[in-house]
Amino acid sequence: MNSMNSNISTGSTIKLNEASLSRLPNNIRVPNYDRHQIINGIVHIGVGGFHRAHQALYLDNYLQQSRDREWGICGVGLLEFDRRMRDALHSQDCLYTLVERSTEGDSARVIGSITRYLFAPDNRACVIDVLADPHCRIVTLTITEAGYYYIEGSGEFDANHPTIQHDLQHPHEPIGVYGFLTAALDKRRQQGLQPFTVLSCDNLQGNGNIARKMLTAFAQMQNPELGKWMSDRVTFPNCMVDRITPATTAADLKMVAEQFQIDDAFPVVAEPFLQWVVEDNFCAGRPDLESVGVQMTDDVHPYEMMKIRLLNASHLLIGYLGTLAGYTYVHEVMADPAIRQAVDRLMAEVTPTLQPLPGIDLDDYKQTLIQRFANPKIQDRLPRLCLNSAAKMPKFILGSLRDALRQDGAIDYLSLTIAAWFRYLKGQDDRGNPIEIDDPMADILTQRARSSGSDPRPLLSLAEIFGDLSRSSRFVETVSKHLHNLDEFGAKGTLAR
Repeated sequence: MNSMNSNISTGSTIKLNEASLSRLPNNIRVPNYDRHQIINGIVHIGVGGFHRAHQALYLDNYLQQSRDREWGICGVGLLEFDRRMRDALHSQDCLYTLVERSTEGDSARVIGSITRYLFAPDNRACVIDVLADPHCRIVTLTITEAGYYYIEGSGEFDANHPTIQHDLQHPHEPIGVYGFLTAALDKRRQQGLQPFTVLSCDNLQGNGNIARKMLTAFAQMQNPELGKWMSDRVTFPNCMVDRITPATTAADLKMVAEQFQIDDAFPVVAEPFLQWVVEDNFCAGRPDLESVGVQMTDDVHPYEMMKIRLLNASHLLIGYLGTLAGYTYVHEVMADPAIRQAVDRLMAEVTPTLQPLPGIDLDDYKQTLIQRFANPKIQDRLPRLCLNSAAKMPKFILGSLRDALRQDGAIDYLSLTIAAWFRYLKGQDDRGNPIEIDDPMADILTQRARSSGSDPRPLLSLAEIFGDLSRSSRFVETVSKHLHNLDEFGAKGTLAR
């Protein structure tokens, strides 16, 4: 987004805001509801591209077709990084353009379900007040895998993290998500109000269970009585979300201006595919999400396993092999027959570890994934897939690997994904071009990757990522073989072998 430049010639474009909606071209769908009548029953923390292409779209559809006005969204940004979103949304009445792109064509609509946006560093007390307001009944989260302060190897809460320590010591001036949620829930408890539901929409298996465990652990450290009240009263549904949504680029701003005549400071682009499966467990009510295509269920687990183990795992393999081979975009990687075949084989390896899914044809689902990855209009860049890999690897790859080892199943392509990550961590592609490693653990990862040659054991011994997997000689030998080949022959040469 740093490279985004909104200096678009405004001669032929219309600056997006409430007043200009009626002047937009007729082929652009705009909110048909009075946004000033909306009550924000939902507060969403972590407003990025995905939230705006996914949950905010579902709620916009809901407001378009229902008379229920209690489920608008107040967006919240906690990080300095969110300042850009604040400036963009405040400049256009929290409206933004969503463009769905496919080979069939592009369609644009303006989303109106976010009616307010708060940037926490501007006024932390205001964020706590909005969360504590009785109108707030659901708090949704897209804070990335790393935002949960969850120690992967042990499954425990990272109580020593500086953000957590700060919030424990400054309960009225929090900086992290748990500090804000706890401060607001404590206010509600003291005022005799019911709590809100906390709905994680991040790519974590059992995301609601993790949110529950981490938030209540934090609250108990701050105030045991509050921790018990939350444990008894707050609900944390699990959910599975799916839509490929690349980061917004300067080219997207230009496309929105040229194709749709809209001057939008921060549009969002996504694929046509959309899926949301939610555990029906809400302590303070919810909108009729079924009416807009959300699948409500008693058990999300089989669905999230399918998505995380097939889609997200494939994304990692595509990201590392594609980067090593010198590609920039996902669709370019999928046009390489050898890597495409490797993705097919990774999915085939993972499939025996999945649970039965009534009403889902897994072969059809996998075929759809391949088509989605190959969509050339999405321009999904490989660094997005490789971002924060230390947090993604245990969630997307290692569960399948453990199950495959238990079942005495194939682990060749799961191990290749790990070996490709290790080769990627050396910071150079197969032609010697530099790779930028964007990961909170980058220092230790790159140091071990560069100093250990083709020996994967120094990296595999990082228990906070791999747990006890390094004890499996079969696994270590398979990763070692692939890493040696990647070092000697490169990504394409390894696949050719």
